[in-house]
Amino acid sequence: MTVTRGLEGVVATTSSISSIIDDTLTYVGFDIDDLADNASFEEVIYLLWHRTLPTGAQLEELKQQLASNMALPEEVLAHFKMYPIDTVHPMAALRTAVSLLGLYDEEADQMDEEANYRKAIRLQAKMPAIVTAFARIRKGLEPIAPREDLNFAANFLYMLTGKDPEPVAVEAMNKALVLHADHELNASTFTARVCVATLSDVYSGVTAAIGALKGPLHGGANEAVMKMLKEISTLENVEPYIRQKLDNKEKIMGFGHRVYRQGDPRAKHLREMSAKLTELTGEPHWYQMSTRIEEIVTGEKKLPPNVDFYSASVYHSLGIDHDLFTPIFAVSRVSGWLAHILEQYENNRLIRPRAEYNGPGKQDYVAVELRG
Repeated sequence: MTVTRGLEGVVATTSSISSIIDDTLTYVGFDIDDLADNASFEEVIYLLWHRTLPTGAQLEELKQQLASNMALPEEVLAHFKMYPIDTVHPMAALRTAVSLLGLYDEEADQMDEEANYRKAIRLQAKMPAIVTAFARIRKGLEPIAPREDLNFAANFLYMLTGKDPEPVAVEAMNKALVLHADHELNASTFTARVCVATLSDVYSGVTAAIGALKGPLHGGANEAVMKMLKEISTLENVEPYIRQKLDNKEKIMGFGHRVYRQGDPRAKHLREMSAKLTELTGEPHWYQMSTRIEEIVTGEKKLPPNVDFYSASVYHSLGIDHDLFTPIFAVSRVSGWLAHILEQYENNRLIRPRAEYNGPGKQDYVAVELRG
């Protein structure tokens, strides 16, 4: 057996959902640049789940299904009010709420294809409602019901703020959702597939995926980027701050990626949205600081920014609490998780790798009274 730490470079399965080849990301063969510039998030959900873009009628049906399934059970809303609001991270709340949803789904343990698809619709629809409801309840505000006349991106912003979002905000949110929807066999997606390969249910698979995304080496980078930007505070402070980080060999969040060598193809789209939004909100310094950081880090370390780097200033400009950045990642990525879960069920084999043992050699048992 050959041991590969972190399974780097190991091909663990076949999939027709997304690919990363020569630094190009595609969803079912569609280049991410094409989709980011032209597609709605609902179209991307359909594409990932059905391996084809929807017709007009199919798209309208999916939009209706998502909008009509967004509302949360009252039991879940009541449960939020029991959480230790001052200390719990929204990712922990999201993980628990998704697991809780499974208790109130009569089809939770039904494993036929049609039931699993219906559960996928319900989970995809309810993810933004979970994040926005928790975000409001922890501030002493009531959750806001979704509107069936709004698309997915607009509904998220509306349920979060209670205000009709500006078109540019909807454009930015839609683009972010499209860009984060799937990313081949990343840590959380692999976790979801390992979980459901045991023939566990969809809710378990998504809960497991959220648990993996919660870790700072997977999700959370954009939250860390915004924390760094706030610490730097001004454009003049960028160079000394980053130089000190580099001199101390400290990791600078939002740069580099395990599977990209020439750069994350998603980053440029959020870079453009960051420039637009920070200018509109009268806070262009966030974008200016970000581009200066990019110049230094990429120049010194040859590490280009990844998708998380500019998403931080985009979400901040949309008025979103910083600890909601990773939950928003999950609101998008659940579309990919569900696509992979459904694909795993289609041609399942239990995922059971081996480990190379490096512990002590053969030992003999010694009675406890004779041990030194």
